Amino acid sequence: MPFIVDLTSGNVEKEHRSSEKGHYGGSVLGLRLMGERTVPGLDPYDPRALLYVAAGTLGGTAAPGLAKAVFLAKSPLTGVAGEAHALGPFAAGMRGAGAKALAVLGRAERLSYLLVAGGEVTVHDAGDLRGLGTAATTDVLRARHGESAHVAAIGPAGENLVRYASVVTDYAYAAGRYGLGAVFGAKNLKAIVCHGDAPAEVADPEAVAGLAAYYRESLATNPLAALQAGLPGFAGWAGDPLDAGYASVRNFSVPGAPGLRVPAARDYDGRAVSTTGACPGCPNDCLKVYAPPAPPTGRRPGDRAAAAGERRAGGLGQEAFLSLGWNLGIDDLDTVLDANARCNDLGLDPVSLGGTLAFAMECAGHGLLPGGPAFGDAAALAGLIEDVAARSGALGDLLAEGSARAARRLGPGAEAYAMTVKGAELPCFDPRPQPGIGLGYALAPGGPRYDALEHDLDFDPVAGLAYSFPEAARVGAEPAPAGVLDEERGRRSARLLRLWSGLDALNLCVFASSPTRPLTIDHLTALVTAVLGTEFTLEDLLAAGQARLDGMRAYALRETTPEPASAPEPAPHTTSPASAGAPGGWPSRLDEELPARLHDEPITDGRYKGAVLDRDAFGRARAAFYAELGWSHR
Repeated sequence: MPFIVDLTSGNVEKEHRSSEKGHYGGSVLGLRLMGERTVPGLDPYDPRALLYVAAGTLGGTAAPGLAKAVFLAKSPLTGVAGEAHALGPFAAGMRGAGAKALAVLGRAERLSYLLVAGGEVTVHDAGDLRGLGTAATTDVLRARHGESAHVAAIGPAGENLVRYASVVTDYAYAAGRYGLGAVFGAKNLKAIVCHGDAPAEVADPEAVAGLAAYYRESLATNPLAALQAGLPGFAGWAGDPLDAGYASVRNFSVPGAPGLRVPAARDYDGRAVSTTGACPGCPNDCLKVYAPPAPPTGRRPGDRAAAAGERRAGGLGQEAFLSLGWNLGIDDLDTVLDANARCNDLGLDPVSLGGTLAFAMECAGHGLLPGGPAFGDAAALAGLIEDVAARSGALGDLLAEGSARAARRLGPGAEAYAMTVKGAELPCFDPRPQPGIGLGYALAPGGPRYDALEHDLDFDPVAGLAYSFPEAARVGAEPAPAGVLDEERGRRSARLLRLWSGLDALNLCVFASSPTRPLTIDHLTALVTAVLGTEFTLEDLLAAGQARLDGMRAYALRETTPEPASAPEPAPHTTSPASAGAPGGWPSRLDEELPARLHDEPITDGRYKGAVLDRDAFGRARAAFYAELGWSHR
């Protein structure tokens, strides 16, 4: 199934894995290839490291919930398997070009891109694209290969090996987390271009059409689907005041009243670039593109303007406003929208960037980073983003390493302010009132991710989404008060993680699926059956989820042994040895601990007052989590 591309030699071959069961061409297969084709201990920037990009057997099908592609590699940020997903049309583009999966090894002699067309993969020179943002790169490649071409590209951040550089598909739809863009950059790979219109065939078109019709009708009855479809959408935070403790404010350092404004829905007027049609076959229109109508004030001369092409890069994920706004003490909508569009155009993960900037702001406030940025300085944000992407100056170079490595360089006093697990910055949903989220952050084997499992509040008997309770109960996640942290919380969180891992393993969209969205378990199994033509059950879905989690954990344990099994070759790097951190740049044991602040500093106001993650209770819940998944604690 996958094309195996060696950028060093230029050779391309196709490996047939269709007889193997249970990988569905997605991340489970990618993890198998990483285990088979790489030796332990490789630096993520080593030419021998493997990069996997796949639509799989389901992604890219014109049906609800199937517009998803996976990007997978050893993460430069965490040192374990980094998996990021891109929604939007790129997966359909891969299928149209005749590819379900690509495994990329080696390093091109010069900056290059891959062209996938007519079931063939070729390597092309990209020297003229060096330094371009993702929007301009996409423009050039579409002019060269056709306006219908689909493009996954890196920006300057990926070329400069910023450890949390992203890959951005079709202008606005990012595979954001864990530094996959830096892996592209280390391989001298600027982009993947897919051209072709071969449809992703399905076994039962009539059944797929029926499921699409059901989904379209459900937009009027499912509250989360309606929120996603409406304006400004579920990523456009608007209206309701921010509860103390729900989301990170100033690096999780403000456990009381936030003191920050929440935008009104009308504030998004005139800022929509595109609000419909992002994901082929899905009527929900979750992903919307927003940008300020004009560049905010306070820019430095020569800064990239969030106008023209860069406005198209403003695909707004649900975390952007939290990470680039309240987490930095900023509540100006245009500043945040501009920062988000910049991140996508430069190829930066807004979550890790926001976490790293918040870390720097708190360190500066405590005198640990003289001359560093300050919370609430909206005028400085655009310049900081540019400096990080370019590794410009000592501060830009330091922050391009991420907050965990920056803390090690600044000294022991700074480590308390690095809000990370496995070296990756935490998403901005605060786990203190929702301890299941905290278990997911700490224990998900690929690193902290906000969409790894559903939020505890959704299953609270009083405040939760009652319509979702029967669905959650089918996987053993019965309703329970959101703030309770006990062994059952550990088991419940593991079961939800397994379910959503199954969605990830098959490239099924979590924002369309059970337990809270329209595609119930029965709809999901019917959808997979209709596409593949073989019976698919809940047990199959959970087995795929378990296989993915087991594969990611096995790889993480393999890569966090004290001594590498094979010394890595020298890696291309734009930074000095001092900024690169220790060999490999990650801990010699698997990090599954939350930052101390979340255990020691309770929420002080509002309905979550007193919420904190008791260490002993967290330990018991963690043990139950491991037992549910059949893991032993390391």
